[in-house]
Amino acid sequence: MDWQSRRITGILENALREDSVTRDATTYACVDPRQVAAATILAKQDCVLAGLGLVARIFDVFAALDGAVLEHPEVTSHPEVFDGVRLHRGQSVAVIRHNARVILSCERVMLNFMQRLSGIATLTRRFVHAVSGTRARILDTRKTVPGLRVLDKYAVVCGGGFNHRLDLSDGVLIKNNHIAVAGGIAPALERAQRNRRGEQVIEIEVRSLKELEEALTHGAEAVLLDNMSVEDVKKAVERGAQHTRRVPLECSGGITLENVRAYAEAGVDYISVGALTHSVTAVDMSLRVEPD
Repeated sequence: MDWQSRRITGILENALREDSVTRDATTYACVDPRQVAAATILAKQDCVLAGLGLVARIFDVFAALDGAVLEHPEVTSHPEVFDGVRLHRGQSVAVIRHNARVILSCERVMLNFMQRLSGIATLTRRFVHAVSGTRARILDTRKTVPGLRVLDKYAVVCGGGFNHRLDLSDGVLIKNNHIAVAGGIAPALERAQRNRRGEQVIEIEVRSLKELEEALTHGAEAVLLDNMSVEDVKKAVERGAQHTRRVPLECSGGITLENVRAYAEAGVDYISVGALTHSVTAVDMSLRVEPD
């Protein structure tokens, strides 16, 4: 992840402005502007870490917004602590030495990001572990918080998952509404084959074995099996194996930690899970600040 990128900078600027960090009434009223502090980020539950690279970057973005001339913060962590590593309850994530006012003003924004991203990484790791030993890979979706997609998807990778499309330009995925507007599976595929950009793979969503047959007949290059039972997914995998060419199969819809193993053992290549990002629970972290 390029933490210096314009996209990441914009995300952090918006978050810091939302919290009015340069006009923190409480901190500016009771903390000496010359005070230096040491702040320790602590994991308050077992989790998978994501977002460590944001810590120092948040303070640099704050300085730019505030117009202040501040030294770069000193952010240290143990060598074994990095994004994607499993943390234990009570473990130190990082220690920050910086201006006390700035630390206190940025505290909530920093923790909000790290708690959400680590929550995504933690949940993703649970899904990845649940399908270990099978061919299935866990994918994310575009069901992310508006404006935070690049971070949400980064956290999925930290958890061992894989990114599907980053945005609508990132591939052809013909879904039910596209099929309805185009007039059916066959015309949707035919138009996509004529109008695709470059060599983008054409994937189409189907909801039954009959629709799968139609999609394979009309040249689908990948198929998303939507809300199909485990038994039907097994039959779809068997049908796909008989096809003249290899067509990757993905399943989605109603996937949970309780049933994901069964879908993986059915033989699909990919399992997409919207819950990784749209229903994640933030992990519990805290910031302990002391005069330095």
